[in-house]
Amino acid sequence: MRIAQSVSAETLSDRFRNVRATTLDLVRDLEPEDTVVQTMPDVSPTKWHLAHVTWFFERFVLEPGLENYKRFDDRYHYIFNSYYYTAGRMHARPKRGLLSRPTLKRVLEYRAYVDTAMLQLLQMRGDDDEVIQVTTLGLNHEQQHQELLLTDIKHVFSCNPSKPAVRPSLAVPPAASVSSYSFTKGKSGIHRIGASGDSFCFDNETPRHDALLHEHQIGNRLVTNADYRAFIEDGAYSTSELWLSDGWAAVNEHKWRRPLYWDESLEAEFTLGGMRAIDANAPVCHVSYYEADAFARWAGARLPTEFEWELAAREHAVAGNLLNAGYWHPVAGGVGQFFGDAWEWTSSSYAPYPGFKPLSGSLGEYNGKFMCSQMTVRGGSCVTAADHIRLSYRSFFYPDARWQFLGIRLAKDGHTS
Repeated sequence: MRIAQSVSAETLSDRFRNVRATTLDLVRDLEPEDTVVQTMPDVSPTKWHLAHVTWFFERFVLEPGLENYKRFDDRYHYIFNSYYYTAGRMHARPKRGLLSRPTLKRVLEYRAYVDTAMLQLLQMRGDDDEVIQVTTLGLNHEQQHQELLLTDIKHVFSCNPSKPAVRPSLAVPPAASVSSYSFTKGKSGIHRIGASGDSFCFDNETPRHDALLHEHQIGNRLVTNADYRAFIEDGAYSTSELWLSDGWAAVNEHKWRRPLYWDESLEAEFTLGGMRAIDANAPVCHVSYYEADAFARWAGARLPTEFEWELAAREHAVAGNLLNAGYWHPVAGGVGQFFGDAWEWTSSSYAPYPGFKPLSGSLGEYNGKFMCSQMTVRGGSCVTAADHIRLSYRSFFYPDARWQFLGIRLAKDGHTS
């Protein structure tokens, strides 16, 4: 983790207030009953997210940083720990939906209690480097959970027969045309990859290092719903030669025939604004790595490596259809679409960069121990905060994951023709 050393206590306090308020705003239309449901092990109840990010500040900032700090409730140290084994035992992740208590009301009281203590600490020690670093990490951690909160409640609501909207007031994205799919020559040779400068980054974005890129081409935009519908209608889900072995097993085990949230007619999909007609020109999302890889093979292409993606994305501003745009769904059009809309699957396994060193202590469990059996995604999505994403940002999911906003960009070997 790295942060800018010039941050002031006042700036950090304001940022703390803003991030914490944004989280509460995201759930403003939910009822208490909505916040308890867990529909699969990957999904956590909204109430749990609200409490877990609060526990992070209590456990890693307040307890070591504020003299005589008293925990809100000792039981929460067990209930709302996620995967920090060095910090203690934890409630089983697949059973978070069984926690009817503490109530949502009590969780919100917990947030207010911790917020008061955090602002007191920042007023007293806001210029302390250790407080700045761990608070900054906590705020970025909360922004990650803002995205997870929305994707998780989307899955919860999609399982409800009435298909309610998470945010009924969401605007329908405007219709727009898209260019035909084309490829441009990517940069080859040895290039520096990873976080640069002195602003915040996670440890998995470091160290900056040399990577060798072979001659390749990279797609001019994300794959659209219309592109993916053609893949389906060509019988791809019953054509075994298009699929990786594990992918073909997943297709048959789970009976996948279309992206998650599409209906059987391939004309409508569930969104955070409820059921809507599929926009043919918007980027396809909620597809697994296996589906992305099979689509690329069907299209006579492949998925880009994360290094190819990063070099291409450098030519574009870090801006796009992100959480702050207010659509909470991929939007048609846009130039390049490297940031926002949908996380882009890459062909790169989520692995440490050469010379990677995790943070010391419990916070070293944040990223490093997940560098096995997962695939790297890049670019953020339509529910990623605009001030959270950056060029070097690396996220990661198992190849069968579909409940996140996960999309596809194509690449090819060699020069453009």
